[in-house]
Amino acid sequence: MNPEKPPPPGDAHDEAIALIDALQAIDRRLEKLTAGEVDAVTDRNGRTFLLRRAQDQLRHRESARQTAILDALPAHIALLDGEGRIISANQAWRRLDCLNSAAGPGHAIGVNYPGICDSARGDGSSEAHQVAAGIRAVLGGQENSFSLEFPCHLPTGQRWLLLTVMRLADDPPHGAVVMHLDVTAQRQTEEGLRASELRFRQMADNIRDVFFLQDAQSNRVLYVSPAYEKIYGRSCESVYANPQSWADAIHPDDRASTYEKYTQGMAAGTFELEYRIAHPDGSIRWIEARGFPVRDDAGRLVRIAGVAEDITERKAAADRIASLNRVYAVLSGINALIVRVRDRDELFREACRIAVEAGGFRRAWIGLVDRSEMKTDLAASAGADEGFLTALKVRLSSSERALAGSTLTWRAVREKKAVVSNDLKINPVQLAFVRKHTESGINSAVFLPLIVAQDAVGVLVLYAHEIEFFHEAELKLLTQLADNIAFAIDHLDKQEQLSYLAYYDALTGLANRSLFLERVAQYMRSAASSGHKLAVFLFDLERFKNINDSLGQAAGDALLKQVAAWLTSNLGDANLFARVGPDHFAIVLPVVKQGGDVARLVEKTMQAFLEHPFRLNEAVFRITAKVGVALFPDDGDSAGTLFRNAESALKQAKAGGDRYLFYTQKMSAAVSRKLTLENQLRRALDQGEFVLHYQPKVSLQSGGLTGAEALIRWNDPRTGLVPPGRFIPILEETGLIYDVGRWALRQALEDYLRWCGAGLAAPRIAVNVSPLQLRHRSFVAEIEQLTGIDPRAAAGLELEITENLIMADVKRSIASLRAIHALGVRIAIDDFGTGFSSLSYLARLPVDTLKIDRSFVIDMSTGPQGLALVSTIINLAHGLKLLVVAEGVETEEQSRLLRLVNCDEIQGFLFSKPLPCELFESRFLASPAHGARV
Repeated sequence: MNPEKPPPPGDAHDEAIALIDALQAIDRRLEKLTAGEVDAVTDRNGRTFLLRRAQDQLRHRESARQTAILDALPAHIALLDGEGRIISANQAWRRLDCLNSAAGPGHAIGVNYPGICDSARGDGSSEAHQVAAGIRAVLGGQENSFSLEFPCHLPTGQRWLLLTVMRLADDPPHGAVVMHLDVTAQRQTEEGLRASELRFRQMADNIRDVFFLQDAQSNRVLYVSPAYEKIYGRSCESVYANPQSWADAIHPDDRASTYEKYTQGMAAGTFELEYRIAHPDGSIRWIEARGFPVRDDAGRLVRIAGVAEDITERKAAADRIASLNRVYAVLSGINALIVRVRDRDELFREACRIAVEAGGFRRAWIGLVDRSEMKTDLAASAGADEGFLTALKVRLSSSERALAGSTLTWRAVREKKAVVSNDLKINPVQLAFVRKHTESGINSAVFLPLIVAQDAVGVLVLYAHEIEFFHEAELKLLTQLADNIAFAIDHLDKQEQLSYLAYYDALTGLANRSLFLERVAQYMRSAASSGHKLAVFLFDLERFKNINDSLGQAAGDALLKQVAAWLTSNLGDANLFARVGPDHFAIVLPVVKQGGDVARLVEKTMQAFLEHPFRLNEAVFRITAKVGVALFPDDGDSAGTLFRNAESALKQAKAGGDRYLFYTQKMSAAVSRKLTLENQLRRALDQGEFVLHYQPKVSLQSGGLTGAEALIRWNDPRTGLVPPGRFIPILEETGLIYDVGRWALRQALEDYLRWCGAGLAAPRIAVNVSPLQLRHRSFVAEIEQLTGIDPRAAAGLELEITENLIMADVKRSIASLRAIHALGVRIAIDDFGTGFSSLSYLARLPVDTLKIDRSFVIDMSTGPQGLALVSTIINLAHGLKLLVVAEGVETEEQSRLLRLVNCDEIQGFLFSKPLPCELFESRFLASPAHGARV
């Protein structure tokens, strides 16, 4: 506009100028008229007009109010005109000190903001160029708004700003509002969330369990971890596309129940599922899935977070533990059973019951092997119905040969180790039972041999519902279980054997003494109530010892068995007989009728026994017996008393040479005295009541002392010296002679060595040896030990052994005597002429002296035959270079005759009876010169 050149007349522009001038003039006039006191006037039509001053004030107040509002905002705000120049800005804009070109430093009023942004270089220039383009698009009307988020580099650090450009509302636009909002905190929160999400994804992507996130409303899968593909064998994309596709993998048997629980859990926001899936590789896997609710700030369910874990191994381990616990329960129960059971049938029956009830096995049975028939006998079972048991018994009764050893039962027996079928359907040898097993829910079985003394005596069979139930750990425990049952079988068998031996004789099978007495007591009660008599017989085999020694123990045992068989077959019920000693049998006759001839019965039985041929070592023997009889109630009111009285009668029969004797009261007194004497002799040995007396041996040529025989005496403190005839037989019968004989040997050597040590002319001492001593395996060693205590001991000892003792076992006697003779000990045959010596054996025996029995010495003086016999014996002995001693010389005539036939030495009462050691020593050893005259 140029005021110096007005527009032509009629121009609208001029008209407007003229109007403005008129209005301004009017306004000045109004201000003048109102003197500044009036802000508004009203025309005649009632319309109100603000005066200019009032309008300026109003605009000023409005502007100030808006400025205050803008200055109070945290955002950085500037107003741009249509060209992009900054025409207004709040305080925050003026304080903006960003180093980026998009936000500063061009923030002054009047600056063209898009131009400043266009000129930006370096850091942030890209964002500045975008800002310039965006502002121009808004100012040009192409866009209503524009925004951009960019970093702002401040001296104190980086901040994030959100730039927003909005055009003014006038149309067409004449400007725009530019606002910078500090979004650093929001940006940091978002970045934290992104980092957290990244970490979560990294973790979820790498854990072996499946993690999933579902929308609670739509059930849409928001996230599923890659483990889903490995565990389920299906792609993650498939479950994103179809959130329910995971259920297709569930095992058909579990699908319906699992999906129902899942649906209920999704509604509640939490679930816990356990199910099987069919993996594409054909395997069956166990899955445990758990879901947890995710709620917003208002508590609304918005998400379901969950995890699915492959628990196949854990499930298998739990199943293994459960299986092992079942086996442990069976093992524990059967071990407790073994402690208390006393019967095999109960053991088998209870073992099967425990296996089914405590172990959860469907069936159990025990079979015992019959090797003679090559089959198995069913001993016990549990859990099986009659149909199965019938079929099983038929199959077991078939011989092993018929089945060609094909059954698992016989495999276990033959191989002596457990045989397992973890799937019965694939065992062709069990096809006969497959249907019965499957119908009963049985899928696996184990066959465990019961091994006793390295031999399979039976088999324990267990059936389980599970396929693949029997593995290494279970088999180890079950093998231990079978071993324990086998131990119990062995233990019970031994207990039965011990019980049998406690009441029966193992050799003959007859009752022993204990059982016989129990039976006699029962029969006695019956006899007492019925008023009849009862008889007990004690039966002794004569010369049994000779048979046992000469033919051997096997022949002796065979004879005892044949005797037991003869008694049973000829006299009836085996319960009436017993073997009560090495060669003693007992018989009870439960009923003796009034007037019954027991003696005739005994004679008839003994005659039949004598006539019976017993065959031993292909030879026939006739055996005689002695019998003692006692009757009830006459001879005793108890089984023990009756037996002892029958024993007394037997002993009396043997002593008197009778074939049989009935008990009398006199016999009982004799037995009692004998028993009392036996006890006294045992006490005498313990208390040192035995002593040695010595009887001298004299040379017939010189009359000097050549030796002495040690004779044992019993100095009873109650009665004084007891004659040898009273106690020597008891010593031999009870076996005490062995211990007393050893004492006599030691005592004789002690006396001899004491005499030598005192400088006395100690003679050689002859000591009698009993049969028990010579037959004892350690006798030679004992002599060696005794003579080894002093170098002089052997020279001072001579052993006198009876002729009968030597001839009882010539070969053994020769070996023992040679060993003793080699030690320097002399050997003498005592009582020569009373036995049945063979001259060939006599020449082989290591003997030094022959002692003629006193019976020959007595007969010598009664006639020429007796003297000739003695002369022959002496000549024979001298021919064998043996010294001859005649014993029992009591008269001068006997001494003279012996001198005539060249006897070397004599011994007897003619010169001295046996003397106590002290008296013998003072009488015969006082002179130190050897060979003292008697």
